[in-house]
Amino acid sequence: MSGTVLIIEDDARIADWVKVYFERAGFAAEVTHDGESGLAMARDIAPDLVIVDLMLPRLDGVELCRILRRESDVPIIMLTAREAPAERITGLDSGADDYIVKPFDPEEVIARAEAVLRRVKGKVQQVMTHGGIALNETTGIVTVDGERVTLSQAQIALLATFMRHPNQVLTREQLISLTFHDDFEGFDRAIDSQIARLRRQIDRDGSQPIQTIYGAGYRFAVEDD
Repeated sequence: MSGTVLIIEDDARIADWVKVYFERAGFAAEVTHDGESGLAMARDIAPDLVIVDLMLPRLDGVELCRILRRESDVPIIMLTAREAPAERITGLDSGADDYIVKPFDPEEVIARAEAVLRRVKGKVQQVMTHGGIALNETTGIVTVDGERVTLSQAQIALLATFMRHPNQVLTREQLISLTFHDDFEGFDRAIDSQIARLRRQIDRDGSQPIQTIYGAGYRFAVEDD
């Protein structure tokens, strides 16, 4: 697999270490060590993937993810030294597609990166529509009532799963299996966080198309034709 990876990590040793592994895997890799320069570089080189540390000087990883997500749908993997679920949820809720807790094996970073990129490149060429929501799986563009909304790759993948199974109650385990196959190593609350963010983006008129079925899972509710 190839592509350009931007690594934003304030620990130069870790950044250079990860860079070497990406280059060995066939990627071009760029490194920077603070959030502001990372944002500028992301805008300049338009990378295929961004690896970002949660704790960065000048602009922290959470705010950087939020800005990147507003501006593009580039896949983002967050690195964090904090194991608490709340910290991971914060990262995912800011727009990251995946997270990895330090210390980590750099080969795991490569594997997770390739998994995220496979999801991006493996989209079927079609546009799905339900109500006012339209998803172009080729481009990843989502519109609600004709207005484009910006989602992370994980949220786009979740929306596609919901739209392929209208009015069907899906458990968290089914959502993980249908959406991420074997590439997801998160936990139930991580899925809940992604769904909560997805809801905020697509629920423009209060219709709440993604419903919580307590004790069962979630349902993407659409009206019968």
